[in-house]
Amino acid sequence: MSSKLRSGTLALTALAAAVAFALPAGAQQNLTAETASPGGVPHATITTLAELAAGAGIANFQVAEGQTLTNSLQNLAQGKTDVAAVPLILPFLLSRGAGPYGKLGKKKGAELVKNTAALYTYTYGGYGLYAFDSSSVKGWKDIKGKTIVNGPPRGAALNIARAIVRIVTGYSDGKDYKGVQSNWGQMVKTITDGTGDAMVLPITFPDTRILRSLGSGSITLWSVPKKAWDSKAMQRYLKAPGTAPWVIDLKTVKPIKGLTIVSEDGIFRAPGTAGAEMVQTSMSFDMAKALTKAAISNVKKFTSKAPYMANIFLGEIDPAKTGMCGPVPVKYHPGAVAAWEEAGHKVPDCAKP
Repeated sequence: MSSKLRSGTLALTALAAAVAFALPAGAQQNLTAETASPGGVPHATITTLAELAAGAGIANFQVAEGQTLTNSLQNLAQGKTDVAAVPLILPFLLSRGAGPYGKLGKKKGAELVKNTAALYTYTYGGYGLYAFDSSSVKGWKDIKGKTIVNGPPRGAALNIARAIVRIVTGYSDGKDYKGVQSNWGQMVKTITDGTGDAMVLPITFPDTRILRSLGSGSITLWSVPKKAWDSKAMQRYLKAPGTAPWVIDLKTVKPIKGLTIVSEDGIFRAPGTAGAEMVQTSMSFDMAKALTKAAISNVKKFTSKAPYMANIFLGEIDPAKTGMCGPVPVKYHPGAVAAWEEAGHKVPDCAKP
């Protein structure tokens, strides 16, 4: 789509909100962008990029918030928006016409995904087991026979939570324990009302759901044990599309009253969800380079937006940490490659167009 917008307006759905970032005088271009609701990593990265782009006179962003990112990727691929926050599992599914893109079919999906490219990557957070200290669950092995809150009724989070429990313990939902699902909007209520004995859910440091739940009692959070982490099954899983290791030195995590984090060696290990700021491949070389340069040279600006932003691995380029390459079909935009290399980073060949 053309990046020019008449009168700086953007038509949004009833549930979306528009955030405009004003440009300094003389700036030339307007870009549309889509991201998730406020309060999470994808929203913070897109809006921070928009601020940086406006401040540097690169572009004027108009951001549609509260979007379903599955749809945002398709909109990007079809030229309906210029920039989108995208979990990297989605390009994989689109390229195969699978999952939410089943109606498109493999041929159409494979064609569409070729229209997209990445500027930079980040991690949404990891997954952990946690429970109130009053619970009978005192670690991963105690999951057997218990009721576990493990995500929303459908979607990637539920599948990831089930897979992690199976790899760590060998237990299966419905056979060895009872999984209970809740919509994200009701998740804190489900956590605090005693529905489950424990939770296996995505987390950040600090985690909003955990912070809101601490009013109901002290909580303990368990890392994936090192033995399970080093297993062939887990290492294979960490190479799955859209997955990246989320490994945090707990010395860098600010203590939270009422929360105990358990790891046998002071390192928190969890499979993480990899994401990227993505654009159309038709975006100009200069624009993609300027946006990427603005991001990777201002990492502290991103991390200052919220405490959890310090643990998203923004500024990483190693595919072992970013989720790029392997089965994920997305490459960096040529302009992004130039920005990374100009900043002194070696872009892996598997991620180059």
